[in-house]
Formats: sequence, C-alpha cells, structure tokens
Amino acid sequence: MTPAPLRWPDAADAAIRGDLTVAAAYVTPAGGAVVTSVSPVGLGDREAGTVGFTTSLGFPKKLERIMRDPHVALAYHTREHGFAADNAYVLAQGRASVELSPSPQRLAELMRASEPFLGATKRGPVWDWLLREYHQERVFVDVALERVTVWADLAAREAHNVTGAAWPPMPDAQEPPRNGTGPRVDVAALARQIDKLPHRLLAYRGKDAFPVIVPVHITRHDATGLHLDAPDGLLPPGGRRAGFLAHTFEPQCVGLGMRTLTGWLNVTDDGTAVYAPHTSKGLAAPPYRTLLTVSNGLLAKYGVWRARRDGTAERLQALADR
Repeated sequence: MTPAPLRWPDAADAAIRGDLTVAAAYVTPAGGAVVTSVSPVGLGDREAGTVGFTTSLGFPKKLERIMRDPHVALAYHTREHGFAADNAYVLAQGRASVELSPSPQRLAELMRASEPFLGATKRGPVWDWLLREYHQERVFVDVALERVTVWADLAAREAHNVTGAAWPPMPDAQEPPRNGTGPRVDVAALARQIDKLPHRLLAYRGKDAFPVIVPVHITRHDATGLHLDAPDGLLPPGGRRAGFLAHTFEPQCVGLGMRTLTGWLNVTDDGTAVYAPHTSKGLAAPPYRTLLTVSNGLLAKYGVWRARRDGTAERLQALADR
C-alpha cells in the first residue's frame, strides 16, 4: 500500500512557499553529503506532500548522485529577500525523483512561478534565443517528503517539532579516509574567501540515510580547520564526512556568491566541532541583472551542448529509465 502523502505543517508553510534561496543536500557514495544553494521559487504541493527545485544538465554529477541515491534534504534557513517574515528553520527530508524532460506546460508554469522571486522574464527575439536553453532545458527535482522538522527559532535554541518519520538517533562515527582527515586546502585563505558569505550551513548523512543540514557559525580558524558553533544536539559526536556551504545573495538572486566544501567533521565529547576542508569550489554571479541574465543564458547553452557532446544526457536518461 502506498503511504499517504506527508502534508507539511502550518509552521513550515510560509518558508516553503516564500524563501528565495534554500540549501539543498544530497549524499555521496562514500557516506558524506554535499550541500549547495538553490532557488526553489515556491515549488511544492502541500496536498501531495512534495517540494522541489530545478537545475540544469550542466550539473551532471549532482543529478547522477541524486538519481543513484534519492535521499535529499532542503533547509529553508533564511527569510532574506523572500516573502515570509518569521524566524522558523525548516528542514524537509525526502526521496527525490528527477524529471529530465518536463512538459511545455510545466516549463511555462515554472516561468510564471519564478517571476515574483526572480523578476520579469526578458522577452524579444534576441533574449528568446539567448535564454532558450536556460528556460526550456530545465530539470525538475521533486522531493516526496518523509519528514519535516521545524525549529520556531534556532537562534533561541528552541526545541524542534517533527511531522512524519520520527527524528532518528545520531549516526555512528565513520572510518577516516585513507589520505587522512586534516585540511587539504589553505584554511586561512578559505576563511578569507567565505568571510563575506554570511549564511553558513553544514550537511552530513543521518542515521536513516537522509542528509541533515545544520546552520553553523565559524568561531575561529587555525591549522586544524574551521571551528564551528551549532545549535545544541544537532552535530553528531565523532568523525565523519560532511559538506559545507557558505553563500550570500541579493534581491532576485542578483549578486550571489557561493562556496561549497567537502571535508571531515570531528566533534569531541565536550561538543568542540572542527571542520577540516578537503575540497573547495566557488561561484559568483555579477551584481547587475542584465549581465547576470546574459551569463545565465550563455552558461545554459554551453552546459546543454557539453552534456549532449560528452554523453551526459544519454547517461542520465539511462539512469532515469532503470
């Protein structure tokens, strides 16, 4: 028997419908997690128990990992430049399905839904050509919810309210990687890079395989890594692979910046948390809307061309057809 859809609670509704940018996490084959930022433009069906976001064929690794292991999470963590005003932190966890070839009707609905969040779509012969791939080659990631957890105010460290599957026990510590757990990038340089990216989140694979996304603060850094502070009870003790996201964005996502890390998190019995970064990737979008639109159009064209040229599109379709 198919389980009934999980209808998210009233306390989560404003954030899910109104946040401009959220954190999305998926798990890796080695038992870690990767967390990045997405703009969901209010995508979701409360009665069907689904939320979601869109992406591009230009990010094949993310899509392939989600299709191989559909455990994902979305963290609605900031009301900045969105349409909700409360302080709730919402963690939505579920199983993703990927729609590689959405219908023209769904793509048109996406354009209508995006305009309140991202601004009016530019029109005209040149813009239509430039933005064809950006608008018509979108990939939908739909998440059937299994758990929605709401903290009324994480800053006040209030207790959480869970809808759906019970909150799982803390995951066991993981075996350290062969190449060691220490930093593999320059921590001081990394700290300077993320200094102007105020939103920081960490993600790890939970006991039930769903990613857990936790807002964190960097208290200091040294040769061992980034020293973190997090709400009580959300970081599991021991060592494990984890992802880290630092990002910023302006209204309509103009002038956004993002840095995504993978690395090793170690939490001692006294609660000291140190994150040793192993990889670091950055992205910055121009702070001018027209220039951003041109960049998005050109990047989408290149991404689709590359995906078709190197067989990515066929490989992803084969995964979808399994």
